[in-house]
Amino acid sequence: MSTGVDTGNLGPMASSTSGKGSQSTAGTAKGRTGRTTAPAKKAAPARKPPAKKAAAARRAPVRKVAAKPAPSPTGGVVRLVRACWLGLAHAVGAVFRGIGNGARNLDPAHRKDGVALLLLALALIVAAGTWSNLNGPVGDLVTMLITGAFGRLDLLVPILLGVMAVRFIRHPEQTDANGRIGIGLSALAIGVLGLVHIACGAPGRDEGTTAMQNAGGLIGWGASKPLIFTMGAPLAVPMLVLLTVFGLLVVTATPVNAIPQRLRGLGIRLGVIAPNEYDAYDAYDEEGAAAEGGPGRRVRPGRHDPEQWRARSGAAGDAAGDPADPVDAAEQEALARRRRPRRGAGSPALGREMDAVDVAAAAAAALDGAVYGGMPPSALVADLTQGISAAEHEGAELTTAVPPAREAPAPPAAAASASVEASPAAEAAAPPHDSTAAASGTLAVPDLTKAPQRNESLPPRAEQLQLRGDITYALPSLDLLERGGPGKTRSAANDAVVASLTNVFTEFKVDAQVTGFTRGPTVTRYEVTLGAAVKVERITALAKNIAYAVASPDVRIISPIPGKSAVGIEIPNTDREMVNLGDVLRLADAAEDDHPMLVALGKDVEGGYVMANLAKMPHVLVAGATGSGKSSCINCLITSVMVRATPEDVRMVLVDPKRVELTAYEGIPHLITPIITNPKRAAEALQWVVREMDLRYDDLAAFGYRHIDDFNQAIRDGKIKLPPGSERELSPYPYLLVIVDELADLMMVAPRDVEDSIVRITQLARAAGIHLVLATQRPSVDVVTGLIKANVPSRLAFATSSLADSRVILDQPGAEKLIGKGDGLFLPMGANKPVRLQGAFVTEDEIAGIVQHCKDQMAPVFRDDVTVGQKQKKEIDEEIGDDLDLLCQAAELVVTTQFGSTSMLQRKLRVGFAKAGRLMDLMESRAIVGPSEGSKARDVLVKPDELDGVLAVIRGETQP
Repeated sequence: MSTGVDTGNLGPMASSTSGKGSQSTAGTAKGRTGRTTAPAKKAAPARKPPAKKAAAARRAPVRKVAAKPAPSPTGGVVRLVRACWLGLAHAVGAVFRGIGNGARNLDPAHRKDGVALLLLALALIVAAGTWSNLNGPVGDLVTMLITGAFGRLDLLVPILLGVMAVRFIRHPEQTDANGRIGIGLSALAIGVLGLVHIACGAPGRDEGTTAMQNAGGLIGWGASKPLIFTMGAPLAVPMLVLLTVFGLLVVTATPVNAIPQRLRGLGIRLGVIAPNEYDAYDAYDEEGAAAEGGPGRRVRPGRHDPEQWRARSGAAGDAAGDPADPVDAAEQEALARRRRPRRGAGSPALGREMDAVDVAAAAAAALDGAVYGGMPPSALVADLTQGISAAEHEGAELTTAVPPAREAPAPPAAAASASVEASPAAEAAAPPHDSTAAASGTLAVPDLTKAPQRNESLPPRAEQLQLRGDITYALPSLDLLERGGPGKTRSAANDAVVASLTNVFTEFKVDAQVTGFTRGPTVTRYEVTLGAAVKVERITALAKNIAYAVASPDVRIISPIPGKSAVGIEIPNTDREMVNLGDVLRLADAAEDDHPMLVALGKDVEGGYVMANLAKMPHVLVAGATGSGKSSCINCLITSVMVRATPEDVRMVLVDPKRVELTAYEGIPHLITPIITNPKRAAEALQWVVREMDLRYDDLAAFGYRHIDDFNQAIRDGKIKLPPGSERELSPYPYLLVIVDELADLMMVAPRDVEDSIVRITQLARAAGIHLVLATQRPSVDVVTGLIKANVPSRLAFATSSLADSRVILDQPGAEKLIGKGDGLFLPMGANKPVRLQGAFVTEDEIAGIVQHCKDQMAPVFRDDVTVGQKQKKEIDEEIGDDLDLLCQAAELVVTTQFGSTSMLQRKLRVGFAKAGRLMDLMESRAIVGPSEGSKARDVLVKPDELDGVLAVIRGETQP
């Protein structure tokens, strides 16, 4: 029963599933009669078509499409207007984007000119709106903004804008003072407008715009109202006065303690105050401070200068000209101070005549050149010896003030007067007129400078390096060197590199970002700051990827930047800039430092100029491949010395084995010998420098001084006392600068002599005032030997061809990644890491102009013993011929090894069998080796301790 019920229930359930009740009932009846299931399979296809039709009937309404609305007659016009508007917007946007890109790529000089012209245009508009009734919207805008803000002082605004525009046009490179001037003008305007507002009754905003415009304007109201509200008008006025004074001092760059001097100088310029000898000057006596061990003191440079006394006394009552720019005035004053000749002391005060004591003091300087130069005294000296009696000055101690050492490079005439003290020989050289004056009871002029005699004996000394005393030498003007334009601080290429670096860090998932960059003339250093827990090695490992991203193979990574918590990536600029030598020498630091050995090197990667003192290096090695900028660097060194130093201060020895690099300097008065082009002569010149160094040290030891500067200072101060009967004439030693343009050529010709001389000079010559500059384009270990490197502490490396050359020069890699044309690494003495710089450049025309100026001043005074050996050599035996150096090397080799073999000479000296046999025969004829014994080695007849004597005999220096 239950089974039948279940079967009957399943039939209708199945039929309901199919959706056809009648067919389900028929099927159930057939099942009950016992039919098989085959007919049911046939009936199944009959049920499918109705199901498809029902599904189609249900989907039919979905396919119905709503009727389209009728087209609007204005739809096409709207779309056309929209398309035109978008096209115009894109075009205008493209134009403005192009203008923006052009403005970013604009040269900084043009940008500054644009700012100046914009200020000038604003000045014209404001002047038209304030000085006249300008009609229209522009006039209304000027009245609302300018008059509303500045009140009664709106008339001064166009003048102020015009002055700022003129300053930008005249001095576009002086950007450092812009911030100071802006702060000062702001303080000055606020203070003055506040005072004007209080003076006009301090009207408020409730009284109307007209009342505000007739007072101090909105600025004056904003400056005075808080002060009046908090402390009252009586106290607000002095506060605003102090603010005004502060702004005025900031604008004029005047400290409070210099106000009296500035006011007096202003009065002198206006003709209100007459100048006198007590006028204050800004010259700073550093050497006096160093000598006294205390702080510096102010000096009056014109007080002891007769020419300045005459010029100033003649123009005491006249008004001076317009004041020049402070920076240019300081530069010109410093240059004039360096060029001013050294003169004696004792100028009279302004406004009175020269008395006898003044005449004596002035004549002392004129007498020095006459006595020590072997010339008769001038008329002034003759009048002095006849006009001053001993009775008038009986018991008085007459002293002569000596000018401070190296206050300025002095002409040779002044050098002769300041360098030599009075001696019995000098008194004997004086004309009879002086002795007659002394016998007649008058005071002889030589007694004015006569120093106490010394009983000690002096070491023997050859002729010192000195010039003729009848020549006045003037330094070349910096106008002979061209000025360069202002450097760029940013360009579109820099922004593109920053974007490329950021993409590289993002792609390689490095938590780092570019936080800034400093642009130099050749390369730009980008500062990269790392995130937390990021190793520096991850940045250095991306060097090749960074080079690929910025399309430059010369990428240098500094990890980290000295003094900063950042990694530096140096990438060359696509728009390189040139560094002119004139720009470096015109710096305020160069003008204030009058040391003759200060030279210009170039500009570093941070945009700062680099200068170096050769006296502090004290020797420098310059190396680089062909075309890297080495020769330009040497030209800048020599030109810097010529511009800043007289021949009395610096003498030079130039060695140019290539014969074409230094020929432009032939005939300059700084040379102590003609330019040396023969390598053998160069070796002899280096040996002469060694002898000169030894003689200088003899003088330093005899007089008890440790440095040549102290010795020269003592000579100028008259502290060196000569022994009685000495015929020697002391004068200050000049610095001796030796420049070797190609060291490799010298090391190939005479390696032992050159290396020995260079090592001795670099080891000892610093205190003697002798400094060496070695330049080579092949910095291999056989040229720059270990001894030379150990004694040359300063290095300047330009682009090298290999990593090995960079390690030879700098003892570290880096020079092989430089890009040439002046791009270099400077490693001064004591520095751990080199500084990247772009070397300065001087043109051939500039060199020719400076050389011609120096030649016009005086002719060179050469020494004859520079390229001649210390001892007069005999004539070399004819059988030796040109094999002298080779024979000396063979003799040294045989005696040192005590083995006389022809095959050994072939191997060691790299000569053929015939040459080795001839050398052996020459040594046999001079009793160095014994006769030949077949295949056996010859006996050596000379012991190693006798080698020096044998070599001297071979060279012909001693008798055999």
